[in-house]
Formats: sequence, structure tokens, C-alpha cells
Amino acid sequence: MGESPIRTLLYLFEEQKLRVLFAFIFFSIKHSPTWVIPLLTANTIDIIASHKSLPKLLINVGILVLVTLQNWPMNLLYVKLQSRAIREVENRLRSALVERMQQLTMGFYLKSNAGVLQTKIVRDVENIEQMVRSLSDGGSTAINGVVGAILITAIKVPIFLPFFLVLAPLIAIFIAKLRFRLRSRNEEFRGEIEEMSARVNEMTTLMPITRAHGLEQSALQTMYDSFGNVKRAGLKLDIFNAKFNALAWVTFQMANVLCLAVASYCALKGKFGVTIGDVVLLTSFFGQLIGSVILLSSLMPQIAKGFASIRSLGEVLESPDVEANANKPAMPQVIGAVELAKVTFTYPQGNRPAISDFSVSAKPGQMIALVGPSGSGKSTLINLVIGFLRPQSGVICVDGHDLSKFDLRTFRKFISVVPQESVLFEGTVRDNITYGLGSVSDKRVIEALQAANALDFVNELPDGVDTLVGERGARISGGQRQRLAIARALIRNPRILILDEATSALDSQSESAIQLALETLMQNRTTFVVAHRLSTVQKADLIMVLDKGELIESGRHSDLVDAGGLYQRLFEAQAFADDAGGK
Repeated sequence: MGESPIRTLLYLFEEQKLRVLFAFIFFSIKHSPTWVIPLLTANTIDIIASHKSLPKLLINVGILVLVTLQNWPMNLLYVKLQSRAIREVENRLRSALVERMQQLTMGFYLKSNAGVLQTKIVRDVENIEQMVRSLSDGGSTAINGVVGAILITAIKVPIFLPFFLVLAPLIAIFIAKLRFRLRSRNEEFRGEIEEMSARVNEMTTLMPITRAHGLEQSALQTMYDSFGNVKRAGLKLDIFNAKFNALAWVTFQMANVLCLAVASYCALKGKFGVTIGDVVLLTSFFGQLIGSVILLSSLMPQIAKGFASIRSLGEVLESPDVEANANKPAMPQVIGAVELAKVTFTYPQGNRPAISDFSVSAKPGQMIALVGPSGSGKSTLINLVIGFLRPQSGVICVDGHDLSKFDLRTFRKFISVVPQESVLFEGTVRDNITYGLGSVSDKRVIEALQAANALDFVNELPDGVDTLVGERGARISGGQRQRLAIARALIRNPRILILDEATSALDSQSESAIQLALETLMQNRTTFVVAHRLSTVQKADLIMVLDKGELIESGRHSDLVDAGGLYQRLFEAQAFADDAGGK
């Protein structure tokens, strides 16, 4: 997309080419009065000036009436075909974007801003739609105006054709010189809009932190600065457009005056057979030619904006950062044996491996705990197991099969994940728990809620499981949101369960109840648990202690406490903090 927006545009409308063709034909028919009327007006003037017969005058008037009346049905046919073609492409683009976003790796999203991606789906597609609509209406008008003016002039007054053909290229050159500067101004303005969209998204996301710390003025100042940048870029763009349009209009009108003077002189002196009617015809068509070129020039900002949006969409649609699932076999079932053999992963911007030469073998039904200080690589390791990240070296196997050789989307159907920060959408409790599962019985919903220690508080909600939780679960507490996220994971009956700080938002009483439920639910499931609070992993079959991406220690809780290493220091530090908090 970034290399040739015109070629991309033609490709997008490949399936709509018949609709576009017939739409243009109907437009040309309905637009024919713009060049037929000047011709018939010139004929009428010549008939009157030469005192010719009344029937000829009536014939011209009759044709004018017919040409005018056909505009209504032809316009309806044009709009119907044009709108269908544009809306089909608009829908196709948005569908392609969201499909591509589902194919991109999680690494792509680590580098991208959610607000910018939202802008691409909403604003960029809208810009392309508006550009195509402008080209369809304005471009067809201009093409018909130019072709009609040149064709009839060539037939009626061919001596003036060189005058038209010389002036039109000069005007085109004039527009081309300004177009380059116009494109850079549009791209500058677009960049400021994207930056503003990102800041708005950031402000809404950070609202709880901003209000809690009294940082309203700081947040407002950040937004004011962004708004100011958009205003300045917009003013520059508006002023440049005004200069461009005014200069074009003055130039074209002076050329029109020149045409009138030359045609009138020829008619007055009887040169080249130019009649009074021809003067009207030439000035009308020359004005039409000028108007068509002005119209084309006025489309340039819209075209530049549309082309910039096409390039912007190319950043997503042509991104090479795609999860390699195509043509790979599906994983029909998963028992739960997970093995990582000498796995190493380094982030693109990292100066050291986030995970280095890591190996672990988890048997079905085992609980593997990952602990360590912040930045030790726990979340990276979980993302490798899920398949969000792919190792630069080493192998990840599930049930003895190399995970890289399978369609990861089918593998993830056997996984349930409870992230550190629960993610709920604006819907009911039931909708959030059964997300993506379709029709689920009330019994399964109740069992999942009960297992996640969430049934009691859900029953106390105004509408029970049909209560709306609000955007991002704003109408319930953090602990309640986390328990619903746990219920969402459990209702899927996964073979591999991943708990990334899953109990971090719960109080001690709720955490204890959740741990009892999880002990039952983790039976016959391979479970990976990431935890800072070591009290949650003391019953793990294997605790792996990470530091700076390397495996420092591994073993059971009692063995690691007795070993006197990093795990013992972390455990004692937390025990001291808990005692101090209790006092």
C-alpha cells in the first residue's frame, strides 16, 4: 500500500469495476446537460440572429427539455451503483483490518498505540471513503466537462482547439507544482491528529491514577499542548489551501477573460467563421474547462488525505509481523505436557535476553510456579508458552509436538488465561464469562462462578448474572472483576491453565477461598502460575525462580526456603512485610 496508493485503490475496487463503469456511464448521461445546453443555446442564438424558421427553434427547445428531464432517473441509477461500490469497499477494508489485527503477533501490539489503531479503522477508512466519493462526483464532473468542451469545440470551432489544448497542460503543471507542498502539509496535520488521538486514549486510561494523585492540571496541560499542535498544523493547512485555491481561481478567470476577448474579436471582424452563438459557446466551454480544472485542484487536499490514509492502513495490512499460522495443521487435542528446551528470547529493543537458555518439563496436571523480582522474565515466559512470542532459539513442545509447526489459534482453544489485570467489556456478567462460547447453560455459568468464589457477590447484584458490569467492569470492585475473569477461564474447561497474578486483586479471605477452589480445578490440568506473593505458590509441584531472564533456582517451597538463595530472601522479605502490615 505504501508504494503505490493509486494501484492499491484500483486493487480495492477490482471486484466493483462493473458497478464503477456503469455508474460512470449513468453519471455521464445525467451530466450531459452541462455541455449540451451551451451547444443548444449557441444554436438558438444563431437561429434568432439569422432569423431562421421557428421549427428549428422548437426542436432545440424540445431537446433541452428531454436532456434536462433525464437527469432524475440517471442520477438515481448512478447513486445506487456508486454507493454500493463504495460501501462494499469500505466494509471490505474494515474487515481486512480487523482480520489482520487478529493475525499480527503480540509483539506488534507492544510497539503500537491502541488509539492510533482505532484511528486507522475509523478515521482512515472514512478518509478513503470520502476521497473516493469526491473523485466519483467531482472527478466525473471534471472529466465530462473537459471531454465535452474539447470535443464540441473541435467540431464546432476547431480553430480554437489549440488554444484550449495549450492552456489546459499549463494549468495542470501549475497544479502539480503546488500539489507536492500540499501533500507534506496534509501529512504533518495527520501526524498531529494521530498524536492527539493517542493522548486522548492515554488520558482516559489513566483517569483513575490522575484523579487519585491530583494530577488533573498536568493531564489537562498535556491535552492542551496536543490540541495546540493540531490547531497550528490545521491553520497552516487551511491557509495554504486558501492561497492555493485563490491563486488558481484568479489565474483561471483571467484566462477566461482572454478567451472572451479573442472570440468576440473574431466574431466582430468575421474571422474564422466565428458567429455570435460561437462566442457564447466558446466562453461557456472555456469557463467549463476552467471550472473542471478548478474542481480537480480542489480535490487535491482530499486526494492527498486519502492517499495518506491508504499508506497508513498499509502499516497494518502489510506489516510483516504476522503470526505464522497459514497452511499449518490444527492441534486436534491437548493432554497438557509442556516442555521448553533451551529457550532464548530477546525483545527487538532489548540489550540482553529476556529469557536465556531456559528449560522446564511440565507433566499433565502439574502446577508450575514462576517467581522472581520484576523484570526477571516471568511474563515473557508465559507469553512464550501461549505462543504470543516465538523464541529465537530452543524449542517449545506440547505433548511432544513442536508448537511452531501447528496453527497456534487451534492450540489456544485448550488454554485459559487469567491475566494480571482483568479485562471486562461493557456487557452483563453472563456475557463476560461466556465470551466467545455462544450459548452456555445456566448450570455451567453458576458452576464457574461458584468455583471462582464469585457466586455470592453476583447473586447480590441487581440483576444477578444479567447485571451490566459497565465499561471495563467499572460498576464492580477490582477483586470482583478478577473473580469474574477467573470464572471466564474456568468455564472453558482448559487443559492448560495460566494464572498471571490471578489472585493479586483479592483480599486475604477471597484469596484463600480461591486457592481452595483452584486446587480442585487444577487437577489433571497443567497450570502455570506467575506470582509475586509467594503464599499463593507454596503447594506448587515445581517453583522456578527467575532473575534477569535466567533460571536461578528450582524445586519445592520447603527445599527452596532451606536452600538460602534468592527465593528464601524473597520469602522472608514478604513475611516481614506481612507482619509489619498486620501490626
